[in-house]
Amino acid sequence: MTGTNGADDAGTQDASTVTTPPRVDLVKHDRPAGETEQALLRRLFSDRFLALGVTAQDRLWGWLGPLLVAVVAGIARFVNLGNPSTLVFDETYYVKGAYTLLHLGYEADWPDEPNPAFEAGNQDGYLPAADYVVHPPVGKWMIALGLRLGGSENPWAWRLAPAVVGVIAVFLLARTARRLFGSTTFGIVAGGIMAVDGVAIVHSRTGLLDVFLMFWVLVAFALLVKDREWFRRRLAERSAALIDSGRGVGRDGPVVGIRWWRLAAAVALGLACGTKWSGLYFVAVFCLLSVAWDATARRSVGARQWHIGSVLLDGVPAAASMLPTVLVTYLLSWSAWFANPKSYDRQWFVSHPGSYPDWVPDVMVGWGEALRSFWQYHEKMLAFHTGLDNPHTYMANPWGWLLQLRPTSFYWRKTENFDGGCGAEACARAITSVGNPLVWWLATAAILVALYAVVLRRDWRAVAVLSGIVAGWVPWLFFPERTIFTFYTIAFAPWMYLTLTYALVLVWEQVADDPRLRRRALRVMGALLGLILVVSIFFYPVWTAMDIPYDFWRAHMWLRSWI
Repeated sequence: MTGTNGADDAGTQDASTVTTPPRVDLVKHDRPAGETEQALLRRLFSDRFLALGVTAQDRLWGWLGPLLVAVVAGIARFVNLGNPSTLVFDETYYVKGAYTLLHLGYEADWPDEPNPAFEAGNQDGYLPAADYVVHPPVGKWMIALGLRLGGSENPWAWRLAPAVVGVIAVFLLARTARRLFGSTTFGIVAGGIMAVDGVAIVHSRTGLLDVFLMFWVLVAFALLVKDREWFRRRLAERSAALIDSGRGVGRDGPVVGIRWWRLAAAVALGLACGTKWSGLYFVAVFCLLSVAWDATARRSVGARQWHIGSVLLDGVPAAASMLPTVLVTYLLSWSAWFANPKSYDRQWFVSHPGSYPDWVPDVMVGWGEALRSFWQYHEKMLAFHTGLDNPHTYMANPWGWLLQLRPTSFYWRKTENFDGGCGAEACARAITSVGNPLVWWLATAAILVALYAVVLRRDWRAVAVLSGIVAGWVPWLFFPERTIFTFYTIAFAPWMYLTLTYALVLVWEQVADDPRLRRRALRVMGALLGLILVVSIFFYPVWTAMDIPYDFWRAHMWLRSWI
């Protein structure tokens, strides 16, 4: 870590305390070319951020560090990925659905008790009728890609796509955290925490949809963070030109042009919604977050009525570009449903014909009927989700999710009389979607620190790290009667890791000017991160269905509610 004294460790940039940059005189003066722009950049970014990538070492570690934690993530996710060789938990829906999507173009129904035959390699026992499914198809298409590449008869292929996106997500989080905190070191820390946490590991080794929801919303967040940087750099460039010309930035500030990074984020959000509808919460929160970033940037460059400018020049174009992009992407994700007449409810209009004027072309009538069927199908999906209240052994109140009070058991097998492979009289194999307790308990406490920083320090980084938690967790608090599970936390788990890292960043900023306190903080942080790794190693067997003595499994059940 690089402190204010210029000391350097592995070429990484620090998170030392930032002084308030000098204000820019927004009146034309004779000054060297580029000086106004540089002064504006210092108002729009921290000194740490502007220092990222300045040295060759930092550029190297900016890529090598995230790659190294991604390698660690790959080892944790790919080793023995085919264990167990049976469908676990909701894989019974999504893997088989992906298989029929791949072979038929629609999700077919299955006879009673199809799993033993499917697991044995006899996978064509599906029925000709379409299955009634209640989640959009993107995640299942991604699983299908893994089946295509690895062979659907191989259990590891069922989980290939989750493992791949799980590793990419670690790399992406590390790179994004680096940009958020202006520190290569803390970017690596955030990625490293995700690499070894149980929630991320379990979902990356299981063919469920939620890991893909997490992936696409994380991609969208990373793109919006990049868009924030691009917007501010362009704003500084164009504002400086106006100031140097003598005109000033005016009432609203300059127009910056097409926001390609934000459009790409909208595509990612459309794919998130095309995986699970809960992606809509992220659409709402991230759109507001992005426009809020724009507003503070316009205020910083001196726009007189920056709040109006942010609405007219940023908010309206954002809504006009992002929301249709999300919608179109979502509709395109259903292309196979529209194209295949055997898809579920695709022919609903036959028994419910519409009335169209004679002048409407046949092709428009056809699309109209298809859209009516599509709407009807979505009404049924919505009714299912809003009415889902059947009791389940592992259903969990969302108020306990952050502390992992009632984790979800994905898989459980117990053998006795020395029949297992662990060498003990009784053996156990389990996949329990419980996070590293140290990570989640500390991250929950760090949320309070971040809220403090939002209210009293107005730190944009605190808003950023809390945004995913607001989108992924808070809405579920209003549906406690629904059948919901703690494993939904994977959708916002990256922001839990960012929040914990942010608390460490704040500590470092407080001690960075004092060499003695810096050394002490380094030792404490190093010990904490080492302890997190030790706890993850201890829990790894119950995240990956390793054959272990039953008593050793019981030693992992720290809370009675975990059983």
